[in-house]
Amino acid sequence: MVWAGCAVAAALMAAVTDLGPHRLWGLCATGGYAVAAALAAGAPPPRRRAAPFVAVAGAVVVPMVWLIAHRQGQLEVDVVHRSGALLLSTGGPYLPEPERIEDYHPYLPAMALFGLPHALLGDSPLADARWWFALVFCLALGVAARTVAGRCAPGGLAVMAAFPLPALALATGGVDLPVTALMCLALATAATGRPVATGLAAGAAAAMKWTAWPVLVVAPVLLAARRSGRAAAGACAVAATVLAGLIVPSVLVSPGAFVEQVLLYPLGAGRVASPAASPLPGHLIAALLPGGRPIALALLALAAVAVALSLAARPPRTLLVAADRLALALVLAVCLAPATRFGYLLMPVTIAAWFRLQSRSREPAPRARSRGAEPWTGRAGSGAAGRSVPVPAGPGCGARRSRCDGSRGAKGA
Repeated sequence: MVWAGCAVAAALMAAVTDLGPHRLWGLCATGGYAVAAALAAGAPPPRRRAAPFVAVAGAVVVPMVWLIAHRQGQLEVDVVHRSGALLLSTGGPYLPEPERIEDYHPYLPAMALFGLPHALLGDSPLADARWWFALVFCLALGVAARTVAGRCAPGGLAVMAAFPLPALALATGGVDLPVTALMCLALATAATGRPVATGLAAGAAAAMKWTAWPVLVVAPVLLAARRSGRAAAGACAVAATVLAGLIVPSVLVSPGAFVEQVLLYPLGAGRVASPAASPLPGHLIAALLPGGRPIALALLALAAVAVALSLAARPPRTLLVAADRLALALVLAVCLAPATRFGYLLMPVTIAAWFRLQSRSREPAPRARSRGAEPWTGRAGSGAAGRSVPVPAGPGCGARRSRCDGSRGAKGA
């Protein structure tokens, strides 16, 4: 039933869009989803399990390969390619005097790293940034799943990649994909009490887009609840170091261009109007009300304060609760930003869904991960014989304090 719904959504996209790459994606994805729906509905169990992989082939692999081979895609791909070349030649990814939409790089400097293969190898299909977006997306999600469960279910990864929002991004653009996956990795490492890895993942994501900055708060709060405040402070220090190393050099090269392209343009206040204009509340307020942009920005700031207060009053103690809290923050940001797109919802949808797909997998987790509290639920795991394993309590917890905290915090999360 899910794949049938995806087929309908892809067919509607092909019918209503005036963008060539999106139309091609819709046509290819409709066929892939339809075959996946047929397999899931009436095929024997072995073939039924192939449905997600058939959906990935039709919704991701075929349109992505065709579009890359024909040098077609969203504008953001060309922007990242040019930014990689600028980063090599000038030390910063921003044009000093942007005059057209194509001249703007509305991302933080680390996003330009995905354009380096194109800058080094030239206009080759193998150097297209979409390959690298997809690679980081899959690797980071896989590592996140293995961090909390000891394995990454291939079927779960296929379902996630084949869902229309990620699939469309993989085929046509993809700048939000690595950012989203790194946020998932930051949450996973925080849930398992790894401050250095949390700081590296959160800092790398935040150095690509402003929209990733909520993870700089949610992940340390989760880490503090699962392990200690000292571990959370260490993660923050690592993230700050990563941010400074990836952002400050480019800002020093062209501070004016940074302010125009990264601060003003995404807020709809740049010299060139942003094309991000989906009819969500923030954009409608900014466009239709007198003085609407300051009102929308004030609502955005109030939403950020409300999320911060909720984290302080009721800190998440399990992975799923933290993922939901981060997803909520991102939904509020997408809905209240003056310049926004429905496609940005890819980030909260992926974050809220990924760990649930893994936790509901029927594949048994390795014994090493079956003891103690599950980091995503805080419940006691199962032993090799299926018996419930009690979660240790008191001073005997020692190095496994994060799991003890997770068990005690499950009721309050």
